[in-house]
Amino acid sequence: MSQNHGQVWWTELMTRDVSGALKYYKAVCGWHFQPIPMGAGVYQVGHRGARPVVGVMDLAMLPDMDHVPPHWFSYFAVDDLKKALNETEQGGGVVIRQPFEVPDIGRIAIVSDPTGAALGLITPAR
Repeated sequence: MSQNHGQVWWTELMTRDVSGALKYYKAVCGWHFQPIPMGAGVYQVGHRGARPVVGVMDLAMLPDMDHVPPHWFSYFAVDDLKKALNETEQGGGVVIRQPFEVPDIGRIAIVSDPTGAALGLITPAR
């Protein structure tokens, strides 16, 4: 196993009030944000100094999310995404979104664990 396997790799806030969130987290956590164009909207990357630490995404950018409340979402690093998805299903979890590639970031899938909690699994780009 790699050193990163099983660690929280990334976390992001999904909200409908991006400007309010940016203002709040700048004041409370001292983060500054860099906008990254993404599809139909903009993804905000929060930095502490020069290090990226979080993302902020507008829920309105995502299909079928009208009923989903604002929340923090975490991605866990796995060495072998296909194996992790098989283990998820064998362990009573569900694959919500099949793997997809994010250039220069990695291969990601969205799952729920056996308790119903949603999370992302990522094999980071090397």
